[in-house]
Amino acid sequence: MRLLHNWNCPWADGTRPRSAYVGAYGELVACSWLRARGYKILRRQFRMGTGGEVDIICRQGDMLVFVEVKSALHTGAGRPARRVNEHKRQLLRRAAMLWLRRLEQPVPTRMDIIEVLLPPGGRPEVNHLAGAFPLQRQPLHQA
Repeated sequence: MRLLHNWNCPWADGTRPRSAYVGAYGELVACSWLRARGYKILRRQFRMGTGGEVDIICRQGDMLVFVEVKSALHTGAGRPARRVNEHKRQLLRRAAMLWLRRLEQPVPTRMDIIEVLLPPGGRPEVNHLAGAFPLQRQPLHQA
């Protein structure tokens, strides 16, 4: 079986793809990468109202995993995961909580980030940050 994440990136001719295309391609690579490691993809691009969006909702055994995918052509501006700031994390948490309300009973959950580097003409590089941040926002501790 040939997996999508083993394909070379389609913009080998030196053209710069639109950022929406880079993001969509990165999500496909991430889904393929997760499937190859035994994850079951439950939903892509989950959104309910203004609650935020989760790129991928999947399951690894009994663990429900909410995944934010960040794609980039290079790391010149830093790692893609750096773009998941606190505001974005709050939106992801809100969307995850909306999904969890639909379930009949509590399940173990995890919030992950997958970085996908898409070098022109090269193979995608995937970096999986499992448990990148907690589902519940941690209170600031007083000194």
